[in-house]
Amino acid sequence: MTAVLAPGRFVTGDGAALHVSQSGPADSAVTLVLVHGWTQDHRTWDFVLPHLDPGLRVLRYDLRGHGGSSPARPGGATIARLADDLAELIADRVPSGPLVLAGHSMGGMTLMVLAERHPSLVASRLAGAAFVATSSGDMDKLTLGFPGLVGRSVTRFEPRVARLLARLRADTLRLRPGLVRSGARRLVFGDRPGRAQVDSVVEQLLRAHPASAGLFLDAIAAHRGVGGLGALCDVPSVVLAGEKDRLCPLPHAKVIADELPHAEFVRFPGAGHMLPQERPYEVARRIAALVRVAARR
Repeated sequence: MTAVLAPGRFVTGDGAALHVSQSGPADSAVTLVLVHGWTQDHRTWDFVLPHLDPGLRVLRYDLRGHGGSSPARPGGATIARLADDLAELIADRVPSGPLVLAGHSMGGMTLMVLAERHPSLVASRLAGAAFVATSSGDMDKLTLGFPGLVGRSVTRFEPRVARLLARLRADTLRLRPGLVRSGARRLVFGDRPGRAQVDSVVEQLLRAHPASAGLFLDAIAAHRGVGGLGALCDVPSVVLAGEKDRLCPLPHAKVIADELPHAEFVRFPGAGHMLPQERPYEVARRIAALVRVAARR
């Protein structure tokens, strides 16, 4: 079993306190940093972690406005700020040695913007990158897979949801877990998800800070990550996509794979958006392959 160290806190340059979880030995040859997605937290990777080498150092954390981290500050709910948070966290907790980064959904977007804003970090330290159910742009055209008028209605409705959430002053979303569970099962999962996997996603969502979630929804809609992908062309990479992903559909993953000509592109039939929960062994296996390559560099 992987040893999990006591959780800690990291304070960013603009004062946001981030919840940080570490496992594995400090003298590991490679450090893996796992970055979660929108309305989730570090527990996104709970089902992946047991399939990784216990001798690997793994760093997980809650993005600002998520999980045990503080809410996003005014002007701080942007993908650029998330990328800067990641760069600061790495400088503080992993100041040397090769890195492998894996990002799910908004976490993958964070990796793209990290490469654009912190090219020296990528050039000197990054030895592998995994893009898990994510997108490099056009999220403002999201239809959730619905055709025609219904799909166009979804596209128009999402900004309204973002504004509604951004105006909320509660610390958490006050929704019935059963209702959220039913919605999550249909929207973000593929075929036959397990109850534990769905419950994990719901628990994380209900812990996210509502106003931060709304502001980040706008940030996702505005995301354009192709420039960052250009800086990653020589980094060993993998692009993982669920064929039934409604949030970051398969064509979005194909765009990323096309921008990274040396990346492995893996499609999972029957899987939806939550690949770390739906296909944890396969996700871990692809990440572990990147770690092995990084250890030989």
